[in-house]
Formats: sequence, structure tokens, C-alpha cells
Amino acid sequence: MTAVVRAATPATLARHLAELSALLVEAVGGGASLGFVAPLALDDARDYWLSLRSEIVTGTRLLLVAEEDDRLVGAGQLALPAWPNARHRAELQKLCVAVAARGRGIGRTLVSALHDAARARGRSLILLNARHDSAAERLYVSLGYRRVGVIPGHTLGPAGERHDSVSLYRDLAKVE
Repeated sequence: MTAVVRAATPATLARHLAELSALLVEAVGGGASLGFVAPLALDDARDYWLSLRSEIVTGTRLLLVAEEDDRLVGAGQLALPAWPNARHRAELQKLCVAVAARGRGIGRTLVSALHDAARARGRSLILLNARHDSAAERLYVSLGYRRVGVIPGHTLGPAGERHDSVSLYRDLAKVE
């Protein structure tokens, strides 16, 4: 089965709020570096998703959701800076796929759709951060992202341990 990817509107966000919240809790609980520390409370995940509503409405953030049989199986975002010197770039954020749906290309499908959406908005340089030596880093590198560098101890884990982060980019204007 192929996932259908679509841009989330405020109505989509409301319809999938419980699934998005569970997805984020699952991803953070599994060690994903998404700005939160495990265990993430469901209410905190819900508040996070609701906080995106105004950015989705103004167009400074794009949220894409992947669905199979009307069930949410993944999500990813583009932060779209409005500064005059940044209108060519976007930051890919919080890409996550439900554990039960992994290994079926949904992450790749989401990234491809995010790239298409970036191009449609005149964005050609995509930036992101990921936990160093993670499945996420390997996915992005396999999709043509280049490592800029590693930041030692950039994020904290649940016991206060420090994890390295890697910064990556992809120039969509260049054929590779």
C-alpha cells in the first residue's frame, strides 16, 4: 500500500490531532531527536501540534501528513523563513513515521513531497539537524543530503546525557 501525502490545514490538524500526538510520543519514546525528551506526555505533544496552527495559517510552516486508509502513518514539516535573505531556503523539521509503518518508504515519500513543496514555494536549499549516527542521519544522507558538521553534546536525553547532533543540507537546485 502506498501512503497518500497531503498538506495539513487547520481542519486536518484537528482531525488528526490524537494520531499526531501519539506519533510524536512514540517517536520521542523511541529515541528520536525532535526537540523533546522522553517520556513525552500526550498533553505536551497535543499542545505542540496545536501551537503550529497559526504558522500553518500564515504559511510560515508547512505540515505534511502521510495517510494509509485514512490512518495517519507519518508527518514532516518545513519551516519557511520570511527574512529577505532567507526566502530561498527552508528547514526540514520533525519528520517521523509510525513504528508499525516503517520500512515501507514512507519517510522517503514524505521527504520527496517536502522537497516538491519547497520547490513550489521557491525554496531550493533545505537544512536540517538530526541525531548523529542515527537512522535519520542515514536516511537523509541516502537522499543526497550533505553533512556540514557534528555538534558534540547538542541535545540532552532523559537522564541528562548529551547526544551529538549533525547538521545537513541539500541544494535542490543542483542535480546530483
